[in-house]
Amino acid sequence: MTTPEADQSQAPRPEERLERAVRAAEQALIEYEIAVETFRVEVENFSRLHEQRLGPLYARIEELDAEIAEAKAARTGDPEDIRRAEEARARVVPIPGVEELLNGWMDGQGLFPEATAMLTDQAVRPPQRVRPSEEARRLFRELARKAHPDLAQEEGERQRREEFITRVNAAYACGDETLLKELAEEWAAGPVPAERRPSPAEELYARLEWLSQRKELLTLVARELEESAIAGMLRLAPDDPDGLLDDIAGRLRADIGQREAQLTDLLEEG
Repeated sequence: MTTPEADQSQAPRPEERLERAVRAAEQALIEYEIAVETFRVEVENFSRLHEQRLGPLYARIEELDAEIAEAKAARTGDPEDIRRAEEARARVVPIPGVEELLNGWMDGQGLFPEATAMLTDQAVRPPQRVRPSEEARRLFRELARKAHPDLAQEEGERQRREEFITRVNAAYACGDETLLKELAEEWAAGPVPAERRPSPAEELYARLEWLSQRKELLTLVARELEESAIAGMLRLAPDDPDGLLDDIAGRLRADIGQREAQLTDLLEEG
């Protein structure tokens, strides 16, 4: 016969059901993440293979379409044919120009001095000297006196002051008077009071909410993957994606042959 005290000691804790729910949700999320990541890798690998094997064929077709349109325009001189030729040529992906390759390294006047220095192993020009205003100097001195770490009695307070002074020094080094004023107001307001720690039940509810949000995010990722063109191709031949690429490549080569013959006829007529 058990005593009331024994029954009470065996009673489940209020958070026990929540803990079981969290563990189950965590395990389900792990399995779902594995499934989504596996599918993502499958789609990514097939996309890479698709680009490697079919990309050059698509590029050749685009180039031939542009050349055919240009040959027609050269033969007829018709403004509409010229417009079509220009549009076809614009669809051909251009080779990046020097400006694109050196993006961030040059402007209309040429390479930035810093870029020239680095490319020629010369010393990089030092940054322009900052001269803080008189008000910035006053604020800096005042904050340095008030917030100096040596004034702290406890280690936690000393660490807070050291982090604060680091921000003050950075603002002063930039001559940022506005930021120094904001830091002065922050120091005057005092340290932020420590937040109340959530109860075990609140932490469990928060964990469940995070798991739910994570599941929703993964669902969006999975939906985007499912709706992608590459995933659509995979669904056409899930057991033999390589064979599908071979079939498409064969059709593209046939299209290329037809276009090359058409271009040859146009050039001979011209």
